[in-house]
Amino acid sequence: MNFRFLGRSGLKVSEISYGNWLTHGSQVEEEAALACVRAALDEGITTFDTADVYAGTRAEAVLGRALHGQRREGLEILTKVYWPTGPGPNDRGLSRKHILESLHGSLRRLQTDYVDVYQAHRYDHETPLEETMQAFADVVRQGKALYIGVSEWTAAQLREGVRLARQLGFQLVSNQPQYSMLWRVIEAEVVPTSQELGVGQVVFSPIAQGVLTGKYKPGHKPPEGSRATDDKGGASFVKRYLGDEVLTRVQQLQPVAQEAGLSLAQLAVAWVLHNPNVSSAIIGASRPEQVKENVKASGVTLSPEVLRRIDEITGPIAERDPARTASPPQRP
Repeated sequence: MNFRFLGRSGLKVSEISYGNWLTHGSQVEEEAALACVRAALDEGITTFDTADVYAGTRAEAVLGRALHGQRREGLEILTKVYWPTGPGPNDRGLSRKHILESLHGSLRRLQTDYVDVYQAHRYDHETPLEETMQAFADVVRQGKALYIGVSEWTAAQLREGVRLARQLGFQLVSNQPQYSMLWRVIEAEVVPTSQELGVGQVVFSPIAQGVLTGKYKPGHKPPEGSRATDDKGGASFVKRYLGDEVLTRVQQLQPVAQEAGLSLAQLAVAWVLHNPNVSSAIIGASRPEQVKENVKASGVTLSPEVLRRIDEITGPIAERDPARTASPPQRP
């Protein structure tokens, strides 16, 4: 496993992170979830990403149990705040009240005294950014979070957030966007701005919810038991890619992967890691074998010829328009 600095901070994270968005506490049984975490640890993954809202807070609890007994200093635990975690009007957003209360709940479920990176799961248009950033500054000073990150913020939002963070004396080090060969929206504005500001990307869906494994074939129904057939397991995210044109081009990537000595999934993860602004790529898994396969993308160098061929195949279908960042289904 290779490691990279998270943005312009001194914190190193594993190139491959393990995330439990659609699995722990919902899609797979707990024993399977624990087996996936054990596999991640065995393969050298030290960075684990979750959120308070995943599986109605159950995902954090499962991750906490899975990591219990591990050397805490050898882990980087990331979680998030923003989406509703209860029925009340203050059980959501980035108000000071919700940030502090949600963090306390996250720490309890994760069985830890602090998180390495506490992330704003979206930008809150209803709360003054000054209030949000002051609350983040306080949790850093209290030692309950070591760094602050965000998720799916625009370039302009990142710029203002970093400005306030610097004024308040803490580091905003990361952004967590969707990024894959098929979804390249961040390349236009977010990546250049982040490079300027010292913000690193911790990207999710590098395999496009399984589409870039090649298991979905043009002209065929999705395989039974796949994510595309599970409405609770992210089917809405997968279905946007299930048109025959996209699936045909994904199949055209097969010989490129084979010539590089990689599986399609490994090629997809290695491709996002080729972007120097990407600090880590989040993988999810319902089986330990998936973890073991995908981590082999760490340390892979793709040749200019491979990168050119990938662009020729996927470039015409890749989403790049910054104005459409909100068009995919909203990740909870």
